[in-house]
Amino acid sequence: MKDSCVASGDTLSLRYAIRLRNGTEIVSNLDETGPDTLTLGDGTLASALEQWLIGLKPGERHVFLLDPWQAFGTRNEDMIQILAPADIPAEIKLEPDTLIEFSLPNGQTLPGRILEIDPSGVKVDFNHPLADCPIEFEVEVVDILSNPAA
Repeated sequence: MKDSCVASGDTLSLRYAIRLRNGTEIVSNLDETGPDTLTLGDGTLASALEQWLIGLKPGERHVFLLDPWQAFGTRNEDMIQILAPADIPAEIKLEPDTLIEFSLPNGQTLPGRILEIDPSGVKVDFNHPLADCPIEFEVEVVDILSNPAA
């Protein structure tokens, strides 16, 4: 597999970091003992970030400086919704700036950040928390563990 390039659907062992351009680290496994394993397309990594892995070879390390539209997108005011308090799970403590996950009918989850609370509704922002943020995506493909196309 060492001569292979990353393709859609591959299962990879991967070291990576996502940082804001000011250096603030969002997530990283670069200092951990072992790499993470993920399958492209399974939702573990944002699809906008997965595209930057396509064509990379094991052992290569890259740093991508991404504008918001290349990573987590730009804020969309239509993604701010007012929900009835009954639509919020009872175990969730309703406080502004709380990030909660909502279960969708298809089994996926959608994160939302509570903006405001009043008796008539809860204003929730469903934009990705890193929307509008230019980021640095550092990645090293350690190995391609399985390649369905190979």
